[in-house]
Amino acid sequence: MIPRYTNDKMGSLWTDKSRYDAWLKVEIAACQAMAELGIIPVEAAQVIAQKAAFDVARIEEIEKETKHDVIAFLTCVGESVGPESRYIHKGMTSSDMLDTAFAWLLKQAGEILLQDIDDLADAIRQRAMEHKHTVMIGRSHGIHAEPITFGLKLAVWYDEMIRNKKRLEDAVKVISVGKISGAVGTFANTPPEVEALVCKKLGLTPAPASTQVVQRDRHAQFFTTLAICAATVEKIAIEIRHLQRTEVLEAEEFFSKGQKGSSAMPHKRNPISSENLCGLARIIRSNALAALENVALWHERDISHSSVERVIGPDSTILLDYALVRLTKVIKNLVVYPKNMLKNLELTRGLIFSQQVLLALAEAGASREEAYRLVQNNAMAVWQDSSKDFKELLLQDEQIGSYLEKAAIEQIFDLDYHIKFVDTIFARVFA
Repeated sequence: MIPRYTNDKMGSLWTDKSRYDAWLKVEIAACQAMAELGIIPVEAAQVIAQKAAFDVARIEEIEKETKHDVIAFLTCVGESVGPESRYIHKGMTSSDMLDTAFAWLLKQAGEILLQDIDDLADAIRQRAMEHKHTVMIGRSHGIHAEPITFGLKLAVWYDEMIRNKKRLEDAVKVISVGKISGAVGTFANTPPEVEALVCKKLGLTPAPASTQVVQRDRHAQFFTTLAICAATVEKIAIEIRHLQRTEVLEAEEFFSKGQKGSSAMPHKRNPISSENLCGLARIIRSNALAALENVALWHERDISHSSVERVIGPDSTILLDYALVRLTKVIKNLVVYPKNMLKNLELTRGLIFSQQVLLALAEAGASREEAYRLVQNNAMAVWQDSSKDFKELLLQDEQIGSYLEKAAIEQIFDLDYHIKFVDTIFARVFA
C-alpha cells in the first residue's frame, strides 16, 4: 500500500543495494583521502575507484559463513578489485563506515522530507487563503466557544509546519556527521585528515569527538523531530476527522467516484486517510523512544543500537514521507462546507457572544461578578430550552437593561467583531 503514496526516492534509499552503495561511497572516499595524503599509492586508489563493485546475493552468501555483514561486504568488494583491495578499510573499524554511511542516508532522507513539508505547507497556505474569511465556530473542550474562520485554523497548521521545517533542518544538520577515527575514536591508525577529507567528499561534517561510534544523541534528535512532525500530521488529521462527523460535517475528505466506505453500509463516507495517518503517527512516535534508548551505550560502544536503527531508519523516514504526501493530497482535495459552518455556529442561538455581553456590562459599571451572574443566568436558560434565544432574553432582562440600551445589545451580536484581526494574523503568519 505505501509505495502508492511514497516518494520513489525514499523507498529506494533504503534498499540493500542503496545501503551497500553508501558503504562503498565511504570506502572509496577513504581510499581517495589516504591517497591524497600519501598513506596509500595513488594508483591503488584509482584502481579501487574504477573496479570496486558488489553483488547483493554474493554478500549474503559470504555472510552466511562470516556472520558479519561488513566483512562479507568487504570480501565481496575485494573480489572485484583484486590485489589493491588490501588498501580498502585500512586503519578503519566497521562503525567508521557504517555510521558515516548511515549519516549520508539520513541526510538524503531528511532532504526528501523537507521537500515534503514544503509541499504540505504550500497546500495548507493555498487553502488558508481560500477560506481566510470563511466563518465557523471555534471550539474548546469540544464545545462551541467563539467564532473564528476556517482560514485561521489552517493558518495555525501552516505556522506549525514551518516550525517543523526549521526543527528538521536543524536535525538534518546535527545528523550529517561522519567519523573515520578508529576503534575507540583516537585516530590511532588513521589520522584526522582522512576523516576531514572523507566527510568533505560526502557533504558531511566530521564529529568533533567520537568513540567507536557517532554519539546517538544526534540520532535521537533526528528521530524525535520526525515524531514531532508526525504529531502535527496527527493533529491535523484528527481535526479533519472531527469536522467530518455526521453531526458536524463542516469539512470532509474527498470521496471519489466508485469509492466505497463500508462493506456493510453503502451510505458511509469515512475519513480513512486521516484515520490511517493517526495510526502511523503512533509508530513514528514509538520509534523516537527507541532512538532515545540508543543514546546510552556501554563504554565506547556496544551494538545494541544497531539492530534498532536497521528498523527505525527506514521505517520512520518512509512512514513520515508517506504521511506528509498523503496529508498534502487530503488538504488539496478537502471538501469544505461553509453553509454547514454557519448553521452550526447558530446552534447555540447567540450564546457565542456571551463574553462580549460580559465585557459590555463591566464597562457600563457592573462588577465582573454581577455581570458574569447576569449573563450566565440567561445563557443557562438557553441551554435548557431550545426555543429560547440568547439575545431576546437579554433584551427582556430588566437588570441587564439597566446597564445596556437595546441598541448596545443589538450591536454586540455582530460576527465581524470576532474576525476583525484576521488580516493582521495572516500578515504575521504568511509574511
